[in-house]
Amino acid sequence: MNEDQYVIGVDYGSDSVRSVLIDAKNGAELASSVFYYPRWQKGLFCDPAQNQFRQHPLDYIEGLEQSIRTCIEKAGGAPIASNIRAISVDTTGSTPVAVDHTGLPLALLPDFEDNPNAMFVLWKDHTAVKEAMQINQHAAEYDTNYLKYCGGIYSSEWFWAKLLHVLRADQQVRTACYSWVEHCDWIPFLLTGGTDISKMKRSRCAAGHKALWAEEFNGLPPNDFFKALDPVLDGIRERLFTDTYTADESAGLISEEWAAKLGLSTHVKIGVGAFDAHMGAVGGQIEPYYLSKVMGTSTCDILVAPIQEVKDKLIKGICGQVNGSVIPGMLGLEAGQSAFGDTYAWFKEVLSWPIKNLLRKSALLDPNTAAALEKELLDQLIPELSAHAARLPQTAEDELAVDWLNGRRTPDANQELKGAIHNLDLGSDAPRIFRALVESTCFGAKNIVNRFEAEGIPVKGIIGIGGVAKKSPFVMQTMADVLNMPIRIHQFEHTCALGAAMFAAVVAGIYPNVEDAMKNMGSGFDKTYIPNPENTAYYESRFLKYKEMGLFIEQGFTPQEQLTQYA
Repeated sequence: MNEDQYVIGVDYGSDSVRSVLIDAKNGAELASSVFYYPRWQKGLFCDPAQNQFRQHPLDYIEGLEQSIRTCIEKAGGAPIASNIRAISVDTTGSTPVAVDHTGLPLALLPDFEDNPNAMFVLWKDHTAVKEAMQINQHAAEYDTNYLKYCGGIYSSEWFWAKLLHVLRADQQVRTACYSWVEHCDWIPFLLTGGTDISKMKRSRCAAGHKALWAEEFNGLPPNDFFKALDPVLDGIRERLFTDTYTADESAGLISEEWAAKLGLSTHVKIGVGAFDAHMGAVGGQIEPYYLSKVMGTSTCDILVAPIQEVKDKLIKGICGQVNGSVIPGMLGLEAGQSAFGDTYAWFKEVLSWPIKNLLRKSALLDPNTAAALEKELLDQLIPELSAHAARLPQTAEDELAVDWLNGRRTPDANQELKGAIHNLDLGSDAPRIFRALVESTCFGAKNIVNRFEAEGIPVKGIIGIGGVAKKSPFVMQTMADVLNMPIRIHQFEHTCALGAAMFAAVVAGIYPNVEDAMKNMGSGFDKTYIPNPENTAYYESRFLKYKEMGLFIEQGFTPQEQLTQYA
């Protein structure tokens, strides 16, 4: 590789989009840029009390243009732009949207611009709990097990449950909706100037893990399956897709319009999209049987295994097993937790209520000083809680929490479950409660590892990726102790975007396959957390109590049964 060849990876997260401009020769970062979604920051179109989380496509479009243009400007402008060969994109998921026959999200039409049901339904939107339950009940009536490749349980976070909920909830959207599209499929379609939804290249990753696509079914389940579930779904399947594409394939060339917007050549190739954690696992240099944990607001856990070794084994209670969803030619297995960083963020919000609501009313401080003090206190809150929690003694009566504040993703999806904190007394202060919450998220991670191993899939080690992995030593040491296995932390800050850039390098023909791109563009690991033998026994006993408490919550008790328990 003699001439300069650059690629761009774009990573759409829950709060922002980040782009990285990468030298394909060695993986060096030339520039990066983060764009926070302005409408999302204002809380528009969301109702947390109803578990409704929607995002406007304009946030995505503006972020795409601004983050890429800023990257190019930072790196040196036109001389750099002339050597950019490809762009690949990852997104959160399942984050689908209703579109017309041209592939345009309905929210971009005048009649729907303020309608949340016409917007992207973010992965953590749980308004479709009822629909997911009905899909599970309906699937049980069929001889063909259409849920066999998604762990046997369909989730409210996924493609069909969200589609069914939106169509039922909004007749105007139901009338205008021609098809239903994942975010990771729509962005490449946008960049290539697509105007015919039937020509959109759908991601193997998204379709296999969230939309019931399988090679064995020759695509999606038949129309009769969906029509019998609810007549509003009749005909939708024929307007979706049969074929899927892995992320090392090209979705086409950038359109003239987007090339002009970004200052790029029209020869730039656009890769087929995928979900963030799947590309993040590649950016984090995943190896067979090592669990890649992308730890942010939630976690998405990815494991790859040779297909010939797994054979016909079906893993119960996970988020899918799909040929080629991570590395083409290998089986990709997905699991995860519905709330990870969100658990800590929730507790921070609880503790910061007086800071946010009373500090600026103080008669002792001018507004600027109050605002500066608020920022200082909020920035210090989690680090200080972590420092104090790490010094606490360990006892049998420590506070204990269950981490289902946003339901349970895996193992065995159930988004109706709630979190809990046990053993509270008048000595339960903020660091003790915070420690219990951190432990609970790590116990949730252990449940996932245990499920893989119980199903015959060994877990040889952990690769930590994402904001929590990079910034929270207390959390990561606790996880290493709970799992009783080392955790390697990948040193690249925007690992999912780096993974997208690696796929872009393959799409551009710079490398023949993803494995070669990982080898040449990977930046390695900057820290390893080793289990502390003094803590592992303590956490093993705590984990058993966590499981008992979770079983208590999940089974539920009627008032009469509670009286019997405590009589």
